[in-house]
Amino acid sequence: FEVIYDVAGTFRFHLKAANGQIIAVSQSYGTKESALKGIASIKKNAPIAKTADLTPGGTVSESTHKPGVIQDTVFEIQFNAPDRYRFHLKAANGQIIAVSQSYLSKQAAENGIASVKTNAPKAKIIDQTTAVT
Repeated sequence: FEVIYDVAGTFRFHLKAANGQIIAVSQSYGTKESALKGIASIKKNAPIAKTADLTPGGTVSESTHKPGVIQDTVFEIQFNAPDRYRFHLKAANGQIIAVSQSYLSKQAAENGIASVKTNAPKAKIIDQTTAVT
């Protein structure tokens, strides 16, 4: 994980695979501590999160979030542009805590989810914000 301070004055993090490719990015956080809590949540919950396929013809799992209902952490695969797929990782409260890049196939998005599940729990945290905090 790399924690960064962006041009908007907020904190974000990226999760990188072993090859250095960014596989997920966070929402904006007002404080570094909040960003670190987001990382902790991903480390803990990503390996056990279910997957909901929200693409046309996909199989939506029972764990898909409903407004106001606390549920399991879930990866949601979505069709977001012509011939493009991406996933969101939603926390138990329904908030999106990480999003992926766009992929050319659903299988590539599923591989990205597998990479998050594998890499997140053991990923080191590199603080790129030390000059601003």
